[in-house]
Amino acid sequence: MNKKILRLAIPNIISNLSVPILSSVDTAVVGHLDDISHLGAIAIGGMIFNFIYWGFGFLRMGTTGLTAQAFGERNNNKILLIFFRALSVAAISSIFLILSQKLISALSFYLVNANYEVELFAGNYFDIRIYAAPATLSLYAFHGWFLGMQNAKYPLILAVFVNILNIIFNLLLIYQFGMESDGVALGTVLAQYSGLLLAIFLYFKKYSSLEFTLNFRDIFELAALKKFFSVNFDIFLRTLALIFTFSYFTAKSAEFGEDILAVNTILLQFWHILSYGVDGFAFAAESLVGKYTGEKDKSKLRTAIKAIFYWGIGMGVVLSFTYWIFGENMLWFFTDKQYLVGLAMTYFGWTIAAPLVNSFCFIWDGIFIGATATKAMRNTMILSLFLVFLPVFLLTKDHLNNHSLWLAMILFMMARGLSLSLSARKSIFAKV
Repeated sequence: MNKKILRLAIPNIISNLSVPILSSVDTAVVGHLDDISHLGAIAIGGMIFNFIYWGFGFLRMGTTGLTAQAFGERNNNKILLIFFRALSVAAISSIFLILSQKLISALSFYLVNANYEVELFAGNYFDIRIYAAPATLSLYAFHGWFLGMQNAKYPLILAVFVNILNIIFNLLLIYQFGMESDGVALGTVLAQYSGLLLAIFLYFKKYSSLEFTLNFRDIFELAALKKFFSVNFDIFLRTLALIFTFSYFTAKSAEFGEDILAVNTILLQFWHILSYGVDGFAFAAESLVGKYTGEKDKSKLRTAIKAIFYWGIGMGVVLSFTYWIFGENMLWFFTDKQYLVGLAMTYFGWTIAAPLVNSFCFIWDGIFIGATATKAMRNTMILSLFLVFLPVFLLTKDHLNNHSLWLAMILFMMARGLSLSLSARKSIFAKV
């Protein structure tokens, strides 16, 4: 079982870590520009796109769980129908986003309270990056389907290719062509479409020989679509609550001032490194739990879940220790400004604690996605947001200032882990 987990997890860890590496390079490059408003701009612009794209995260998560279960059933027709439904939803959704860009932009900057320069640069960033939507959403569908097919190699190739290319484009556009935060946006657009072309090539290379009988009407068959959207709508609401939490965190950081916004943006990079690292095991859980749920094999399901927890929490411990020992040195990668490093160290204790807390709920997320136990995911996330995160911040902000945001975030993650644990017997094991 450990070999199966590592065969899926290691490629996912490498591919996942390429995402925060890209984000970290962007933050570091922009953080070294003379005007720190550009750092705030990519934080605000990134927050908007997190809200948009994480909201469509069901195109990856839902596709993985449904495909893995169909793979366990050895049903090729079902496997391919799920894939083409996901791609169809990606295409329609991306067209809607591009047509709605003015409304999305106006609403976003109405809700975010930042200074004039930050909003100006963030607006330019948004106007460019929105055109990556068709490629970004389609790549979600490809990633989810490949993982559901127990193929972690192709998502690794795609993630590393896209993110390395993105870094190259960003450095070229900023240092060679004199662009600033707008160069980061354009680099993302170019990299995403390059990744989509590679994904199409990889699909035809390995899966074009799959035997199936399919017509256009089958993709939009009502009963199957109902199940597809039922699973994915729960994930959408769950993800929306998570996005709201991080977006609220960023918006309130901006209200504490430009320096706090910059510091919190940097510290969140450590959280992203943690989440994407541990998510390698969560993705392995999605694939294996989905497969064993489809096969109705409760013994292998329990063995897989137990082993994945050992690996995931172990990685959290390693990351926490790494942050404790090397944290201040790592901060200098993100900025060369002494006062920002000093200010960040004031709040760095929360970053050291995060891996010990967050890895638990991240692994549960993968398990619930693989089992398509999406209602429980939705409910526990919403309860953790409204009963823990918001009350803790609102009750402590006048006394703890920026510490109140980090306290609320840590307790929010603890609540998620605990509530998912309590839901597991009914939502996971009773289904097999």
